[in-house]
Amino acid sequence: MAGETRSVKVKIDNVRKVYDTRNGEMIALNGVNLDIMENEFICVVGPSGCGKSTLLNIIAGLLEPTSGKVSCDGREVQGTGTDRGVVFQQYALFPWMTVKKNVMFGLNLKGIKGKEAEEIAMKYIKMVQLEDFVDHYPKELSGGMKQRVAIARAYAVNPSILLMDEPFGALDAQTRTQLQQELLETWEKEKKTCFFITHDVDEAIILAQKVIIMSARPGRIKEIVDIDIPYPRTQETKMSPEFLELKNHIWSQVYQEYLEVRK
Repeated sequence: MAGETRSVKVKIDNVRKVYDTRNGEMIALNGVNLDIMENEFICVVGPSGCGKSTLLNIIAGLLEPTSGKVSCDGREVQGTGTDRGVVFQQYALFPWMTVKKNVMFGLNLKGIKGKEAEEIAMKYIKMVQLEDFVDHYPKELSGGMKQRVAIARAYAVNPSILLMDEPFGALDAQTRTQLQQELLETWEKEKKTCFFITHDVDEAIILAQKVIIMSARPGRIKEIVDIDIPYPRTQETKMSPEFLELKNHIWSQVYQEYLEVRK
């Protein structure tokens, strides 16, 4: 994708978020500025409580910033919308709906129904390799399969940006590795903008074009690290000198912020 002229997909403009608590004000985010480009894959890392999920929820329209604003495709974000697909760690599938009905849910909200909705849903169910499970219910699926359904549902509504909050955090290492590879393959095919939160520095480097390091609370962007490792990236990539150098740098920055939290 080198050499392409890409437009700004999401603009985060001086976003601040303050919560009122029993102990007074708690500043979760303090002046966050970021341009997320079209088709860009961004991962966000930082110590617990640094505002990563707060920032994602503001982009999703699930939270309002105290000041500043977020725009998606030039329009200010005000509430949720199908232009932003969200995948959380907890799958958030409807237990009474089959795999196919879960994936069709967002399409139905957009007014796409019947055969058209079914065809779109099947395209993305096949993409995540669950075509043999279309009539299964969530309770009949493994954790990895549930997360595949959630990813298919997010893609099906054709969002401008995919927002993913530690989607693989609850999965075992093998399933996690497999889903990382599948997500990268899907991203390369679909050319979607991805904003992905993780605690795992290895995961961030394997997936992202840029890694955003957040400071300890109050959360700000401490550093933006370009990941100049060509795709496709595999598990062997983790053994390369470039990967190890990036890992050491990012981890040391995150660890410094973790120490700040403990003071």
